[in-house]
Amino acid sequence: MKRSQLFTKTRRDNPSDETARNAQLLMRAGYVHKEMAGVYSYLPLGMMVIDNIKQIVREEMNAIGGEEVLLSTLQHPGLWKSTDRWDDDKVDVWFKAALGDDSEVGFGWSHEEPMTRLMTQFINSYKDLPVYAYQFQTKLRRELRSKSGLMRGREFIMKDLYSFSRDKEEHDKFYEAAEQAYHKVYQRLGIGDITYKTFASGGPFAKFSHEFQTIAGIGEDTVYLSEAKKLAVNKEVLSDEVLGDLGLNREELTEKKAVEVGNIFTFGSRYSEPLGLFYTDEKGVQQPVFAGSYGIGISRLMGLLAELFADEHGLVWPAAVAPFQVYLIGLGEDPKVLEATESLYKRLTENAVGVLYDDRQASAGEKLNDADLIGLPNRVVISAKTLADDGSAELKHRTQTDTQILTPDKLLESLGNTSKG
Repeated sequence: MKRSQLFTKTRRDNPSDETARNAQLLMRAGYVHKEMAGVYSYLPLGMMVIDNIKQIVREEMNAIGGEEVLLSTLQHPGLWKSTDRWDDDKVDVWFKAALGDDSEVGFGWSHEEPMTRLMTQFINSYKDLPVYAYQFQTKLRRELRSKSGLMRGREFIMKDLYSFSRDKEEHDKFYEAAEQAYHKVYQRLGIGDITYKTFASGGPFAKFSHEFQTIAGIGEDTVYLSEAKKLAVNKEVLSDEVLGDLGLNREELTEKKAVEVGNIFTFGSRYSEPLGLFYTDEKGVQQPVFAGSYGIGISRLMGLLAELFADEHGLVWPAAVAPFQVYLIGLGEDPKVLEATESLYKRLTENAVGVLYDDRQASAGEKLNDADLIGLPNRVVISAKTLADDGSAELKHRTQTDTQILTPDKLLESLGNTSKG
C-alpha cells in the first residue's frame, strides 16, 4: 500500500476531546475516528489491526473445535424476559428502542439467550453434542464510565464463544482446553508473560469464574498476584476462605492494577432449562444441556496493546497484529532514490512482506515522524547516502535505536527472520 492511496491522515497534537492515551494515539495515527464518548469508528489501518487480532483468536478457537457464526444484534424482549434479564432493574446495561407498534427491541450486549435458543433447533439427542459456537460481533452496552478509550466503550467488538455439553465432565474438559487456548492467544499477542488466570466471582452458577487479567498500571481492576504459581485473585473475592481453597498465602501475593482481557464462565443449565434446551441421553431420558461462555474483548485488546507498548514517539505494534511490517521511505527528490525505492517496494510486495510506502511529497521529518507514530515493526529508508553504499537501504526496528545498512537481498532475509520471530 502507498500512503498516497491510503485513506488516513495523521495529526501532530492530541485531540482536545479525548483523555485516554490509547485513543489519543490511535486517533493521531489515523487508526480510529471518535464518534462520541465510548464510540469509535475504525479506519483502514485500524481495521487491519482488528482483523489481525481476530485471526489469532479465530485460529485458536478453531483449534479447540469452535465453529464461527454470526447472530443478530437486535434482540426480542420475550427471549430475555424468560431468563429474567430484560428488566433494567436486573440488567442495567441495555440499550432499547421503541417500535411503531408499541413494542420494544433490544440491542445485544451479550448472547447467552439467543445462542441457547438457536441451539434448541439443532440439539435433540446426545449424538448432537457437544457444540462450540462463537462469533465476532459488535456489542452495545449502556456504559456510564466511558473514559478509557477503546478499553471501556459503549460499542465494542467482542469474541463470544458458547459451549454446549452433555454434562459437567464433558464441559470441564472443554473449559480447560479453552483456558489453554486463551493463554496461546495472549502469548501470540505479546502479552502472555504479563497475563494471568484470575479467580473471580462465579455468581450463582459456580464458586469461581475465571478472568484473564493483564498487569498494567492503567488497569481499573485490582488483583492479587502469585508470580510463583502464575495465578491471581480479583480483589472482589479475596478472602481467607478463597485463599485456602486455592492454596495461596496472603503474604506471597502482590497487589497490582490490571486490565481484564478475557473471561470464561460455567452456566450449567441456567439458560438451558428456561429456554427449553434439552437432549435425550443414551437411556432415552431428557437432560438439560450443560453450558458455558468464553469472552475476549477484541477492540479492548487493540486499545491495551496501543497503550501498553507505545513510547514517547507513538505506537509500537507487535508484529503479529501490525497492519504492515515495514514503513518504507525514500528521502529527497533524486531520481535514483525514487527508482530504488519503487524497486524495493515492488520486491517487498512480491515477497509477501507487508509494506506501507510513504510516497507523499512531504519533508523527511514528517515522514520519519509518521513512521514512529504509526508504529510499524520496521522502518526502511533509502537515500542518496544509503545508495552510495552498494545500493543499500537503512533498516531500523521500531523498538531499537541502532540501524543497519543492508543490500536489498540482505534486507529481505532480515525481514523474513524478523517476521518469524
